[in-house]
Amino acid sequence: MVLKLHNTLTRKMEAFKPLKKGAVGIYSCGPTVYNYPHIGNYRAYVFVDLLKRYLLYKGYKAKHIMNITDVDDKTIRDSQKEGISLKAFTTRYEKAFFEDMEALNILPADAYPRATEHIKEMVELTKCLLKKGMAYKGEGGSVYYAISKFKDYGKLANIDVKKLKTGASGRVTADEYSKEAAQDFALWKAYGKEDGNVFWETEISRGRPGWHVECSAMSMKYLGKTFDIHCGGIDLVFPHHQNEIAQSEGCTGKQFAKYWLHNEWLLVNGQKMSKSLGNFYTLRDVLAKGHSPASVRYLLLSTHYRQQLNFTFEGIEAAKASVERLNELIRKLQGIKSGSGKTAVVEKEITAAAKKFESAMDDDLNISEALAVVFDFAKAMNSRIDDCMMSKESAAAVLKLLQKTDSVLGVMSFEQEKLPQETMKLVEERERLRREKKFAEADKIRSQLREKGIQLDDTPEGIRWKKIS
Repeated sequence: MVLKLHNTLTRKMEAFKPLKKGAVGIYSCGPTVYNYPHIGNYRAYVFVDLLKRYLLYKGYKAKHIMNITDVDDKTIRDSQKEGISLKAFTTRYEKAFFEDMEALNILPADAYPRATEHIKEMVELTKCLLKKGMAYKGEGGSVYYAISKFKDYGKLANIDVKKLKTGASGRVTADEYSKEAAQDFALWKAYGKEDGNVFWETEISRGRPGWHVECSAMSMKYLGKTFDIHCGGIDLVFPHHQNEIAQSEGCTGKQFAKYWLHNEWLLVNGQKMSKSLGNFYTLRDVLAKGHSPASVRYLLLSTHYRQQLNFTFEGIEAAKASVERLNELIRKLQGIKSGSGKTAVVEKEITAAAKKFESAMDDDLNISEALAVVFDFAKAMNSRIDDCMMSKESAAAVLKLLQKTDSVLGVMSFEQEKLPQETMKLVEERERLRREKKFAEADKIRSQLREKGIQLDDTPEGIRWKKIS
């Protein structure tokens, strides 16, 4: 089966063909470390993780680069407000970002290049564009990209350059530097007093890089002049990603990225997230309300990446129930020590489920259909277990498929959780009472355990327990 992806650049579904057989280069825009990322940011990071995990599932070697924007207008402004160095300020939020990524079970990138550590590469790219006449110097030593010199400007976003208005250049709208056209954007910003002690002495001038040039320089350093996939949120298509293309291709003359994948907005209770609406949440806000990272991850990945996702706390509860259904099946399978059942029939069901799962994911990561396959399979396996039609060998095979599937989803738990020693003593005491036919006393312990959030189920395989709310 062939993986097909929707390419923002062509606005078409295309069969994925990597530049190098069996290997994939991926660049995704990472955080600007001036505050704690909100859940909308994490939708983008979970999407990229799903993509990468599925590429690994299909046998590709994936090289993933995610940048850290640790110098821009916001990081400079807010570090100065606190009266601390830029490095001390950004390190705090960078640390929080990595903690959140680990909590959400997002696989680490192969490298997290920081903008402040790649000034040399940004200066070289800027000099290249100056030399080729794609950029020009303004007053004070700032350098601007002349978008009129790049014939395909606007292609990624499907916009007409002639209709662009003043201020279309995103983060650089507040620049007070002179430039020839309102739409041109800054590659290098000459030093201003508002920058404090944040600047670099370079052959261009004393100053700092523009936001857009950072990603171009770092992605090409680690992945080459042309690489396979560039990802990000739909809000980055214009101007950020369009400017990346203009900078990179303007210098190299080669295609920058073959496939562009963008995830849609995350809404909260049907509205755009906003502090003024009181619906702005960081991941830490959500976890502080008692929700598990696995539930949040499940919710963030369960809607197709090109559809808007409506984030609600009811949705997290539904996600929690879905994850628990899968984990309960895993516990049942792990508890099977004997039992009957036709192994060949189960193997056939396993093969069919795997094929359907892959077919759904090959269709532009159709996660809704893929999850439906997983839960239909789980329902069938639960029925087999309940009817005592699952052998130990079949249980192991089912577990193997679930583990392979979860290598993509990243939400299941395969660790055999143990009860605290005191709780286990109660379970053993209840068993003793049942053997002695003291059922009333045994039932009291069962009720006592239930109050502690432990439900016991008596099965032909022995006692099974699970945690309940």
